[in-house]
Amino acid sequence: MSANAGAQRDACPMSTPEPPLSLHGAPPPAHLHPRIVPWRHALAWFEEAMRLWKRAPVAWAILALLTIATELGLQAIPLAGSLLGKIVTPLVACGMVYAAVAADRRARVSPGLAFAAFRASGSAIAAIVAASFATFAAEAWAAWWVADVNLLLPAQAGPELSATTILGIYAIGVLASLPVGFVPFHVLLERAGLRAAFAASWQAFALNTGPLLVFAAASLLLLGIGMMTMGVALVVVLPLWSA
Repeated sequence: MSANAGAQRDACPMSTPEPPLSLHGAPPPAHLHPRIVPWRHALAWFEEAMRLWKRAPVAWAILALLTIATELGLQAIPLAGSLLGKIVTPLVACGMVYAAVAADRRARVSPGLAFAAFRASGSAIAAIVAASFATFAAEAWAAWWVADVNLLLPAQAGPELSATTILGIYAIGVLASLPVGFVPFHVLLERAGLRAAFAASWQAFALNTGPLLVFAAASLLLLGIGMMTMGVALVVVLPLWSA
């Protein structure tokens, strides 16, 4: 789930474009040539995210709730529900990517942005889903290795996991997401092709492993706070990850 708009802007050598909030019109120039940034930028990304969140906290909360509800609702469907969730939920979560752009422009942040990614091109949707599956594959492997749990099965079908185990599984997922974290930004906001988006995201990770590991550590800390509040704080945590 997690990529950071501020990270993408810092890691690109050119000036930041004005990404379109709609999916129509000519695409802006893509930032496919990352540069190295200091590790302290990871903290600045979260500071920027908080600034954007403060501009529309209610709309951000609704977008986060829609993402959570989509994930939990699809998981409750027998057999194919969990797999379907790994396809649909990342697209709903991309509403927070568009929300970050809107907030940065001081435009209205609408809950309807949760459905904007479904109007993207087929290749963009494929790239987002593929990036999500890379993260999920790492989490599924960790769950199987550590707790002998199949994440494709409904939650009630497997053993109850401890908070420490859940956090460990998500830690693996967060780390696995770093090399593909910029893919949604490239394909949605800059209309980059699938191959170019993955290549640029990987290069940004290779050049900025340190800052991104700091970002991952801060993300896990926020996730821990979300878990301690029985998931209530996720309505703030998810927007901060995206923005």
